[in-house]
Amino acid sequence: MAALKNYDGKYWRDLFDSRIGKTTWPYGSGVWSKKEWVLPEIDSDDIVSAFEGNSNLFWAERYGKQFLGMNDLWVKHCGISHTGSFKDLGMTVLVSQVNRLRKMNRPVVGVGCASTGDTSAALSAYCASAGIPSIVFLPANRISLAQLVQPIANGAFVLSIDTDFDGCMQLIREVTSELPIYLANSLNSLRLEGQKTAAIEILQQFDWEVPDWVIVPGGNLGNIYAFYKGFHMCKELGLVDRIPRLVCAQAANANPLYLHYKSGWDQEFKPVKANTTFASAIQIGDPVSIDRAVYALKNSNGIVEEATEEELMDAMAQADSTGMFICPHTGVALTALIKLRNKGIIGANDRTVVVSTAHGLKFTQSKIEYHSNDIKDLACRFANPPVQVRADFGSVMDVLKKYLLSTKN
Repeated sequence: MAALKNYDGKYWRDLFDSRIGKTTWPYGSGVWSKKEWVLPEIDSDDIVSAFEGNSNLFWAERYGKQFLGMNDLWVKHCGISHTGSFKDLGMTVLVSQVNRLRKMNRPVVGVGCASTGDTSAALSAYCASAGIPSIVFLPANRISLAQLVQPIANGAFVLSIDTDFDGCMQLIREVTSELPIYLANSLNSLRLEGQKTAAIEILQQFDWEVPDWVIVPGGNLGNIYAFYKGFHMCKELGLVDRIPRLVCAQAANANPLYLHYKSGWDQEFKPVKANTTFASAIQIGDPVSIDRAVYALKNSNGIVEEATEEELMDAMAQADSTGMFICPHTGVALTALIKLRNKGIIGANDRTVVVSTAHGLKFTQSKIEYHSNDIKDLACRFANPPVQVRADFGSVMDVLKKYLLSTKN
């Protein structure tokens, strides 16, 4: 930080802005356009990048106005990325560093991770790009087929283990302490260095104006700290004069941070046994980045909220009905927004950013089940199933007239 402070905020703003949309290697990447803040000493030839980042900051105009009475609601679509999730931002940094270590003949045979899906997809893609073996520990029968197929297609060595994410995490930590396999989970701070660039990018997309709120889904809790770090660095280095308030949104079925927050941070943190949730990537009961997350929330006057399965699926369906196609984790973040809006904590004119962490196409099965009214104990209030019609003109006309009349109300 001392070295970075030799340059003023205007220098950094102008430098970062000058690199947007360029193809000059590696600055066309949203991560590596901030190279001096991420991994300054790496040689550009060692960088493994798919020009990740630079993701869409979407003005959710209809959703905000229709459902929340808000006119300044934005969704940061981090899932519109190389492998379909925000994990690309951190993985480009980690795999680049491993690539550098291997060229220096360090004893790194491969890279390993425990994953609920998205981490393994990002790791396997970037390792495949660099010709580095990747090893993935997955909890058996707990992730979507769309997520499982990515590491398989990218040539990873996949172990399907009869445990949950926390069990996989424990095993990979034991294995990497014994074998020359580099650990790629968010325990590794290189990942967070890449992920923090999404926060810098939000400020850049608002022409360096600071939003009032940023809402981030939380599971292993590295990302909430990464966002805090990105915003904090921008303030510390003079690019902006304040940071937004952060909200961490958890699934009620995997909510250890929420319970810790509700205790006033006073009680000692207690892990929970995570129950099944449609927001499978945050189905984590013993998050590795708990201390960093608490630090980030305390220093940003932050809040933690939770979402039940019904709430998150309904929020996802409502958002989809306004033209988005979001993942269940974004449904968790939107539920947090709805609750804070209803309590009057988030105001009608507050500039608010909801971080969407993965692409909705990875979670089509849960959407199909929702719109088929095929989820036990869920009302699926906004289900929109196809209408079965006989193949004759009269029947089709009757159905269409009925539909068109209903849309007038």
